[in-house]
Amino acid sequence: MAVVKVVELVGESTTGWEDAVQTAVKQASQTIRNISGVHVKNITGTVDADGNIVEFKANVELAFAVDGT
Repeated sequence: MAVVKVVELVGESTTGWEDAVQTAVKQASQTIRNISGVHVKNITGTVDADGNIVEFKANVELAFAVDGT
């Protein structure tokens, strides 16, 4: 039986929410092996005085198999 661990991360981007998610997954994959899934829990943004979204954030959960299972 496999054991799967889930970690929660926040990805950030100046170009969009999809990029924020991709940033979180890409950076996590540098140190976490066996990532098998991503769940986007929440998206938020920072708005400047002119009403422009200037920062995109995505709270994500990543699932990965624990080694040796």
